[in-house]
This record gives sequence, structure tokens and C-alpha cells, in this order.
Amino acid sequence: MKYLKKPACCFALYGDGAANQGQVFEAFNMAALWKLPVVFGCENNKYGMGTAASRSSALTEYHQRGQYIPGIKVNGMDVLAVAQASKFARDHTTSGKGPLVMEFVTYRYGMSPFGGPGGLMIGGHSMSDPGTTYRTREEIQNMRSSNDAIQGLKSKLLEWGVVSENELKEIDKIARKKVDDEVAEAEKSPERTVLF
Repeated sequence: MKYLKKPACCFALYGDGAANQGQVFEAFNMAALWKLPVVFGCENNKYGMGTAASRSSALTEYHQRGQYIPGIKVNGMDVLAVAQASKFARDHTTSGKGPLVMEFVTYRYGMSPFGGPGGLMIGGHSMSDPGTTYRTREEIQNMRSSNDAIQGLKSKLLEWGVVSENELKEIDKIARKKVDDEVAEAEKSPERTVLF
């Protein structure tokens, strides 16, 4: 974007587990030296691959990791806060001020609607991470009931009179149909063989 003199920036996203890797700091350094229009977006969901951030990171305030790059911390569970912070970050980086570190504080539920008591199954970071050894079912359920991004936006839309409960139900119905239609279309596609 800088070479092409375009008023745009790049959002380079990584997780809190990756935040401890050397290439992140190398990228910070190069971006700061060249004043590149890049937003380093750290998704802090509190757990790397099977490990709580507090057990693997000496500094868990990831927006402060840039040292010579300014940083901001955003409630990643609030879509409106993320939109505003992203606009601010874009404006900052495209104005010639160089890069910015943005920490999205969020939570990875890691729960599937299949199996387990009550229809919930705790899952982890990947297939090899069961997600049950470093956090409890109660922790996950508490986060889902008290800090869910979709429910939070729904509550605000209702409170502000933007939509009615019936309108939200209709939107949900349309979205579910669209997903079902796309899944059906994908299932009709032939399987692909990948050769390496």
C-alpha cells in the first residue's frame, strides 16, 4: 500500500499464543522502521494452544508489546467497539504515522452444539486440544451467558429501538436459511483431491 501510495492499510492478525514468537517482534521492528500502514491485531482469547496466557507470557497486555509502536486495547466481544477501533487504527496508519498494535480482548468458547450433557461439548484450540484440562465448563458457560458478542449487540439494538424482537427473529430465520442453502450447495460439490 505504501509503495502504491494507496490510502489503505493491512490488518495482520495473530493470536495471543503467537504473540511470543520472534517473527512478531521482527515484523514490529520493520514496520516501525519503514512507517508501514499496518495494524497488528492480536486476538487475545486468554488461551494459547492448551495454555493460559498468564502461564506463557510475562506481559499479557498485548497492546503494550510494540514498545516503540502505539497500541490500543479493544473489547473484542463488542462489535461496535471493534468497528470504531478499527476505523481509528486505519486512520492512524494511513495518515503516515506508521503501525499500530491493537489487542482484541475476546474469548474462545470452543464449544460444539453436539454431544455432552445439555448438548454442549467443550472443545479446544484444535483437534489435538480437548480444551478440558486448563479451563472448566462453568468458565465457558459463564462467558457465553455474560459476555456473548451476538447477544450483546442484540440487546443494544433492542434497547435503542433499532429493531423489534420480531424483526430480529426474522433476520435470524433468513440467516439460518442462507447458511443451510450454502451448506446444501457445498455438499453437492464433488470432493477434490489435493496432490502434493
